[in-house]
Amino acid sequence: MKPDVVRGPMPMRRCGDADARRGHPWLRRCVAVGALLVASAAGGQTGGAPLQGTAPTAASSPATTVERFTLANGLTVIVQPDRRAPTAVQMLWLRVGAMDETDAEAGVAHVLEHMMFKGTPTLAEGEYSRRIAALGGRDNAFTSRDVTVYHVQLPAARLREAMALEAERFAHNAWSVEALARELDVIREERRQRIEDVPQAQLFEQFQAAAWQVHPYRRPVIGWMSSLQGMQAQTVREFRQRWYVPGNAALVVVGDVDPQQVRRWAEATFGTIPARVVPTRTPLVEPPQRGLRRVQWHSRVPQPSLLMGWPVPGLKHPDDDHPEARDALALLLLAGVLDGHAAARLQRGLVQGQGGERLADAASAAYGLAGRGPQQFVLEATVRPGVPVERVEAALRAQIERIAREGVSDAELRRVRNQWAASEVFQRDSLFAQARELGQHWALEWPLDANERLLQRLQTITAADIQRVAARYFGDATLTVAVLLPQEDAR
Repeated sequence: MKPDVVRGPMPMRRCGDADARRGHPWLRRCVAVGALLVASAAGGQTGGAPLQGTAPTAASSPATTVERFTLANGLTVIVQPDRRAPTAVQMLWLRVGAMDETDAEAGVAHVLEHMMFKGTPTLAEGEYSRRIAALGGRDNAFTSRDVTVYHVQLPAARLREAMALEAERFAHNAWSVEALARELDVIREERRQRIEDVPQAQLFEQFQAAAWQVHPYRRPVIGWMSSLQGMQAQTVREFRQRWYVPGNAALVVVGDVDPQQVRRWAEATFGTIPARVVPTRTPLVEPPQRGLRRVQWHSRVPQPSLLMGWPVPGLKHPDDDHPEARDALALLLLAGVLDGHAAARLQRGLVQGQGGERLADAASAAYGLAGRGPQQFVLEATVRPGVPVERVEAALRAQIERIAREGVSDAELRRVRNQWAASEVFQRDSLFAQARELGQHWALEWPLDANERLLQRLQTITAADIQRVAARYFGDATLTVAVLLPQEDAR
């Protein structure tokens, strides 16, 4: 069982190379209401009145009310009963990720995630996963810029045993220097396969390093190769001692369970862990960008790739009525209009070449909406052979400029809203998706019903709001451009 690393603040699923190229948590769900969600109609002139969409309510879900309580040591427990099958998902969320590292510690959050599988004084190396498998379950973990998460899915009747195992390694993780050296070899190979052997992933690293000058988001979650070569056992152990405390953790359980029984089990397992102080966080504030930044990267690729990104407002709270909160929701819908299906604007304009030449083999828009750090709006394209990169860059800009001039159609806006609402219903078929959503809301310090609140807020966003943000946030002064070129072009 191999732990996973996610390159964005709020991980939505197991990652692959596509995630390695992209930055935000919500880069495949909230992002653009992304490729998973959006289907829109043809663009055109718009009006400014709010449109009514279909939004699921609590009655749409077979699950009952979520219960939340806090143990005496500060650990949060969140329980969502769902009795459709005799299974349960357990997730342990830590509000710590790559953004909580120092430069000298780059990659340590992900290294620690791996080492949590290496044993305790009473569990031999690898025994945690063997015991979970013997219970009929499967386990894994992921690290992002914002959080670290350990998850198990198993028969609900064996949940008590899984909780005891998770509490044991949370409180008493122990391993040798030799075990760390072996695992660092594994992680360095992981970096080679996912980053250094994937030119688009290398480009994304360079893009993020240029886009953020101060904020820790400039560093890759997996760390730089030099930091992995010099990682010391003391660094990993001190990081765990600092951040793996009950007050910085949440246990999320979804499935065929009784909340009060889960509470008693949590008190008997996690509740015995002594309370410790959660360290004070000193956020690093990214200074305003005051000029266009460009990165050029050469590698063995058959055709160029392009990334363009702008810093934009994120949503701090689903009930926030600040003007920038409205802008964040409008940016979410803008991303949905641009990307997500075969008839979206970027697909029609650049990939299918409707009304002109095909310029790109792929094009996408991504927006994170929310996270513990600052947010980006990103456009990406794989340039068709023989097409100048500058033409594709201009074409991407032209798509947003057209929306700034002409707005979006009522049909486009309605479709994006309806697809978002439908996705909220569909994800309730998955215990894992329900637990993930609850954990994300806890990590963001949002109410647990945040998505229902967001659905209501999205109904108030008008086509005029989308047109306004398209005109406001996409100038040259805050733009970062990264281009991947075939290696022969370097000559």
